[in-house]
Amino acid sequence: MRVASIKSKVARRFVITTNSKNTIAPAPDLLQRQFSVDTHDKAWVSDTTFIGTREGWLFLAVILDLFSRQVIGWAMSNSNNAELTQDALTMAIWRRGKKEGVIVHSDQGSTYASGSYQRQLSHNKLCCSMSRKGECLDNAVAESFFGTLKNELVYHEDYKTRVQARQSIFEYIEVFYNRHRRHAFLNYMTPVEYEEKYASN
Repeated sequence: MRVASIKSKVARRFVITTNSKNTIAPAPDLLQRQFSVDTHDKAWVSDTTFIGTREGWLFLAVILDLFSRQVIGWAMSNSNNAELTQDALTMAIWRRGKKEGVIVHSDQGSTYASGSYQRQLSHNKLCCSMSRKGECLDNAVAESFFGTLKNELVYHEDYKTRVQARQSIFEYIEVFYNRHRRHAFLNYMTPVEYEEKYASN
């Protein structure tokens, strides 16, 4: 293989990213699968996934505004830990400003149930909401975004390094998805266009 410059392809294997053992009691499901809201900054959804590279896994956490489906916060790390989800939340708060009372919905994973993440929500007066255990449809919008990301980008790439994957995913989210990808749910507008139209009206 070395003589012929052939490299093995990284096998896709299932990785569990939700660990609800040994964490605080889950928050109630405030969202109740109500994925259509009438204004921005009323409900945000968050989730974490993993991206395969030849160097190992790259973990990605995102926060989407349910109103426009815009990715308003994201973070990437070599580790799936509370700092990852906190960094994504920090970006969302920085972009949106202080928005008290926003529902922030996630699964019951240890990163979302951690004391540090919960304190960040409480400090910013955000309302924690969690899916029921084993009910992935309770967070269907975030799951759908990851499906779109992987089907449109990740599954067509062979990332040699985490740095390469980070740049590719950054460009997908900030350059393409938020500003150019049209959604049937948004009357075929992009997330940014949809919010701008709403604001102008």
